[in-house]
Amino acid sequence: MRRFADLSGPQVAERFTDRTILVQPLGAIEQHGPHLPLSTDSVVATAVAEATVAEVGEELDVWLLPTLEYTKSNEHAWSPGTVWLSATTLLAVLDDLGRCIATTAAKRLVFLNGHGGNSALLNVANRELRLAHGLMTFVTHPGIPADQGGTSPAEEMGMGVHGGSEETSMMLHLAPHLVDMSKAERRVPEAMAMNKYVRFGGRVSFGWMSNDFFPDGYIGDPTTANAETGKRLFEGSVRGFGEALREVSTFNFGRPA
Repeated sequence: MRRFADLSGPQVAERFTDRTILVQPLGAIEQHGPHLPLSTDSVVATAVAEATVAEVGEELDVWLLPTLEYTKSNEHAWSPGTVWLSATTLLAVLDDLGRCIATTAAKRLVFLNGHGGNSALLNVANRELRLAHGLMTFVTHPGIPADQGGTSPAEEMGMGVHGGSEETSMMLHLAPHLVDMSKAERRVPEAMAMNKYVRFGGRVSFGWMSNDFFPDGYIGDPTTANAETGKRLFEGSVRGFGEALREVSTFNFGRPA
């Protein structure tokens, strides 16, 4: 495994070039209902990052940074167990990260974001790090969240945004010992699913806390989850991320490489 943290300082200086890509996985430590662990987003982001770097790392000169597990999870701040950074703190952490990476020869930094609550802030950081440190910055996800243009199974009516069928399936594939399906129940806000505009993935966004919908704080239908689906989703995520990294490796703002 091409782990950044396993290198020595001189090795970073010797091996990194302007072709090197650094991948920064981001997860979360936050409630995911009674059936999933606090580490769900971190488990998924780390697994996808590790598998993808194992496949394309040598070819594309990709190195894996340690997963950032404390992130912006304040939509779950109501729940014991959730550990979250403010937007100001996380943005400062990301700036510090960019400042340090800019001391190496690497020019490309890819955020692989396993927690949808980070997405807006990461897109802000993309430009801030570009401006402040001259890095080429990118944000992608193991799977696009349903509230950001992604899909969820039909039985979730587009509302599977947290702890639902697909996320639970991924965990049943990656870490089944951490999943308690006896506590999984359907939690879909069906009335909101009927809205045309003000809904997850709609044209009108809204501020929300995860317990605004149901007191146990997950939104989706984990009862339909299974490990076979999780395996398919995981393999698709690894394949898609590998393809994205190939484009990242040659990206040059539309100019000839």
